[in-house]
Amino acid sequence: YFDSLAATMLLLITCIGIFIVRFSMRYLDGDRHQGQFLRWILFTLGSVLLLVVSRNLLQFTLAWIVTDFGLHQLLTHHAHRPWALWTARKRFLIAGLGDVLLVVALVASYLAFGSLDYNVVFEAAVALQGTSLGKTALVGTIASLFVIAAMTKSAQFPFHSWLPDTMEAPTPVSALMHAGIINAGGFLVIRLSPMVVLSDAALGVLAINGALTALLGGVVMFTQTSVKRSLAFSTIAQMGFMMLQCGLGSFAAALLHIVAHSLYKAHAFLSSGSILTLAA
Repeated sequence: YFDSLAATMLLLITCIGIFIVRFSMRYLDGDRHQGQFLRWILFTLGSVLLLVVSRNLLQFTLAWIVTDFGLHQLLTHHAHRPWALWTARKRFLIAGLGDVLLVVALVASYLAFGSLDYNVVFEAAVALQGTSLGKTALVGTIASLFVIAAMTKSAQFPFHSWLPDTMEAPTPVSALMHAGIINAGGFLVIRLSPMVVLSDAALGVLAINGALTALLGGVVMFTQTSVKRSLAFSTIAQMGFMMLQCGLGSFAAALLHIVAHSLYKAHAFLSSGSILTLAA
């Protein structure tokens, strides 16, 4: 499914992915598990690219779950560090909740609309809207399930705590998470925006919770003494602001926010080591 949204995200992910892989080759030089790490990071990047070009909800859901699996393997690269394993498992549980919500929304969409193709789902949702109170509520419920699943992926309150805790992972993994994978939630909302805008409840959740998350992340960011944790809370704040834009119906601005945030956050993480060196 190729449109302007897919083209923008494909170009963004490909460029950032090239930089992260090249950085990883130098960063892990001498690590006996370097080959395994590079295989998993390429696997995860491929899963994200598949997610972006998915033509229906089934393909999107499968790519979403496979991306979570690949990221979990990257987060457990330092298997000898207990905190790295604990935080990876914590994130896996929260991601599992999002996977369940996405699967439930997938099944409900098929039962309600009779198809999983984006265009058919959007047309059916518009056709059902306003026909009866029950069908209108059904469309709103399905849209809300997709929105909450997106919130788990994009570290929105109260699902945000896993993101700053995963700093034990190698720096390229942090860059991949903060500049790429965490945008999957926002991408889901933008991709399904023709259905999301039909639900006032879904838009309200996005706006209110996005604003709360942006405020929380922005305030907590200034209390952190670790450079990478400060960047993590900055990501939480930026994702909250992006979700707020979606809740207000400004999906084009949200996409622009994703692109700008991804580029600067990838640079911030990949250059964080030099900042520490200068401080020392």
